[in-house]
Amino acid sequence: MLPDNIFSGFPAGLVEELTEPLLQSQHMRLERIISHGQSTPAGQWYDQAQDEWVILLQGQARLQLAQQPDEVSLQAGDYLHIPAHCKHRVSWTDPDQTSLWLALFFTP
Repeated sequence: MLPDNIFSGFPAGLVEELTEPLLQSQHMRLERIISHGQSTPAGQWYDQAQDEWVILLQGQARLQLAQQPDEVSLQAGDYLHIPAHCKHRVSWTDPDQTSLWLALFFTP
């Protein structure tokens, strides 16, 4: 086994958000997500069958939750638990720096 680094391998000139699976089993999935100014397209909402625990390791971002009027601002180190079927979207990521997310999807 060789170690890898969560902060390595950021692609230059990222046009779309990049999602990379890191670990997966029957009841969970762990993903590395790299954003650089991308957001969820207008009018599109994520409505997932699994819970999601997400941490922003680097950068800045804002999330919009359908049942909450105010956006949730995230900075490096902030994390959030999003229950299954809680509609949400990424409304903004910092265009001047890479935003690095770690997302754990799981069945409680």
